[in-house]
Amino acid sequence: MSPARERAVVALNKIFKRGKKPKEVLEALSWEDDKRERAFLMELVYGVLRHRDSLDWLLKDFLKKPDGLSFDTINNLRLAAYQIEYMRVPEWAVVNEAVDVEKAQKGKASLVNAVLRNFLRRRETALSAASTSQNVSRFSADPAQAIATATSHPLWLVKRWIKRFGQEGALGLAHMNNELPAMTIRVDDSVMRENTLSVLSAKGVQARKTEYSPSGVVVEGLHSFSDLYDVLESPCVVQDEAAQLITWLLDPRSGEMVLDACAAPGGKTTHIAKMVGESGKVIAVEADVQRISRLEENIARLGLNNVSVVHGDIRAVESGIIGALSGKGLPAFDRILIDAPCSALGVIRRNPDVKYRHQPRDLQRFRDNQIALVQSVAKYLKVGGSMVYAVCSTEPEEGEEVIGTFLHSNQNFSIIRGEYDFLRSFEIIDSGRVFYRTYPHKHKMDGFFAARLKRIG
Repeated sequence: MSPARERAVVALNKIFKRGKKPKEVLEALSWEDDKRERAFLMELVYGVLRHRDSLDWLLKDFLKKPDGLSFDTINNLRLAAYQIEYMRVPEWAVVNEAVDVEKAQKGKASLVNAVLRNFLRRRETALSAASTSQNVSRFSADPAQAIATATSHPLWLVKRWIKRFGQEGALGLAHMNNELPAMTIRVDDSVMRENTLSVLSAKGVQARKTEYSPSGVVVEGLHSFSDLYDVLESPCVVQDEAAQLITWLLDPRSGEMVLDACAAPGGKTTHIAKMVGESGKVIAVEADVQRISRLEENIARLGLNNVSVVHGDIRAVESGIIGALSGKGLPAFDRILIDAPCSALGVIRRNPDVKYRHQPRDLQRFRDNQIALVQSVAKYLKVGGSMVYAVCSTEPEEGEEVIGTFLHSNQNFSIIRGEYDFLRSFEIIDSGRVFYRTYPHKHKMDGFFAARLKRIG
């Protein structure tokens, strides 16, 4: 029996039952494994996370009383169904391993064996997940319910997307969220970018320039940083193109003082630090103590000496600390980035567990916290300076509504456009205001909202 199968059951239990993050769970369970075993475990866990609801739909006719089954048994069956439907694993091996896992966990081995053999016996006449996901009407007569089940997205979210994008747009976004995204890296120097493409090509790795960001490279066929580092052997940052565009919207210049209010894990922090150069400075504030170490590691790995890290919630950090670090009185900053904590509904394709974590009321909570955050941070911006607010969310509560509320109560700020032509493709004009949005199904990048504000008094 492969240890990955049993570990996958444990991982899914922790994710669904205890609300743990997949990355944390997998790191704890697989740190001693070789690359192939880790990759297999990740494929199993993330596969079920992406397709949980459609897998449950496929299994429902073979389970008389699913509510009476343990998390272990349910997740074991989901893993088996995922392997049968989406992976090239011999069917007999899937059944045998699922039964062995159930025995090891002292579960219902005979039930698992019977369910999976009946599933396989009727599979030729039943609809497979692959076919039904492309013809969603077979799941339900109701379009929203059909899309939700076929793509394993919450019904409340699908209904929202249908209102905004139509049925076709909602289905396209949900489908794209279930696609494994290519790895994108940031290379801050144009010459180094060309060299990186040459090195990857010479080593047989397909790569291309990002379509919009002038500092991005899309790497095909590699999905982990360790694999990339083995090939490249030079410092780089794994960062989606949408995240790169946020820093270009901020447009920090050489010698400027910049505040990154929610800095970890450091992708945008290091991008800003590169753009302001040695004559500039970045104050990077992060509230989560567990993320601070990763922020500091990324800064050190790139050899950056112009970043000062502050541990604390930007709303609670004493202004004197920030002023002292800047070496100036307050307001000290030419530019501020607020990459605010959010629902992360724009990065479901990277974090599929996000689909199951939120309810509509959560968006109101995030919005209120984001408004408070912007209000608190804006006071540090110089007159004439610019500030970018960004979230990796598709939802207007966390985007347009936050900025609208802030501008209503802060007449000394105005909204302004980004400087670069490559940002025009993402502009949305609403009541004369310019916002920026990226979507996975439209732009093949993560879903972000951003707005650029200027302090005018």
